[in-house]
Amino acid sequence: MDIRKLTEHYYVSPQISAEDLPAIRAAGFGAIICNRPDAEVPPSHKAAAIRAAAEAEGLTFHVLELTHQTMTPNNIELQSQMIAAAGAPVLAYCASGTRSSVVWALGQAGKIPADDILAQTQAAGYQLDGLRPLLEART
Repeated sequence: MDIRKLTEHYYVSPQISAEDLPAIRAAGFGAIICNRPDAEVPPSHKAAAIRAAAEAEGLTFHVLELTHQTMTPNNIELQSQMIAAAGAPVLAYCASGTRSSVVWALGQAGKIPADDILAQTQAAGYQLDGLRPLLEART
């Protein structure tokens, strides 16, 4: 696992497996958000398989498949709502963690300065400078 911190309550990761869930729970996470479409993964890594393992560990599990086409204002808001409602640290995952970082960054636009958003994603290893115009337009 390669879990990267964006905030005290929101972390991102590349694809996780069912075997990772005990360690994720032990690390203090309370919720998982799958941002990776099932079409991208083998059966062992589809959302249903990860959900079953997450729920067996007592974790809340959400699916919000994101692609370039589905990175809409509604989905950005939905992700923000899931994070806010979690009541515990959230781990969001996709193929590399980038989509999960982008949706968080867009959800923070207008709430915190673009420089701060980009610094947080860069500190986690995600270079999202190309989002600056979108982040600044949402202020």
